[in-house]
Amino acid sequence: MKIEISSEIRKACPDLKLAVIRCRVQNGVTSDEFWEEMETEMQKIRSTYLIEEINKRPEIAATRQAYKTLGKDPNRYRPSAEALCRRIVREIEIYKVSTLVDIINLVSIRSGFSIGGFDADKIQGDVVLGVGTADDEFEAIGRGLLNVEGLPLYRDETGGIGTPTSDNERTKITDSTTHLLMIINGYSGNEGLQEAVEHSHELLEKYAGLASFDVEYIG
Repeated sequence: MKIEISSEIRKACPDLKLAVIRCRVQNGVTSDEFWEEMETEMQKIRSTYLIEEINKRPEIAATRQAYKTLGKDPNRYRPSAEALCRRIVREIEIYKVSTLVDIINLVSIRSGFSIGGFDADKIQGDVVLGVGTADDEFEAIGRGLLNVEGLPLYRDETGGIGTPTSDNERTKITDSTTHLLMIINGYSGNEGLQEAVEHSHELLEKYAGLASFDVEYIG
């Protein structure tokens, strides 16, 4: 499976760098030990940021600017890292989903990067990051049809699989996922990407039975 960035995205987002992780793992119920790490990070977010400061984090601000450049309102369609951090600061509960999904969420809130998480075995052919159109039908996880026109959109041969706002039901992580694809979206450039990859590796090894881990930087 190749992952490419379209010329349209490269032109609109010249600083974009991707960290693409492919790994073999085991999913399951999130452990209490992991959730203690999540709680610690959530408390750090609450003590560090006011609600109006979250969108000023460099990684989040750069993702929001990409939305604006492509014609999407980032206040209506928030990047997932921003949405998670806002929930935390507002003390709205963050639900446990599964080990893999919760690991991705922890890396995201710590780094500020919006991260796509996919069951790689459900992806058809190669993946290209382009721009969503009015003709793209996209069923977002837990939120129904999402208007992806003007959003950065990952597509495989069948259609859209993910945006920085939400991933698609068709290729989502489930309890049976063993082949994980993570795409860390660095619209602010390389800064912090390697640290996010290292954090991902550490958590996957500790909590998700990591059997293999490959990373590719694109952009």
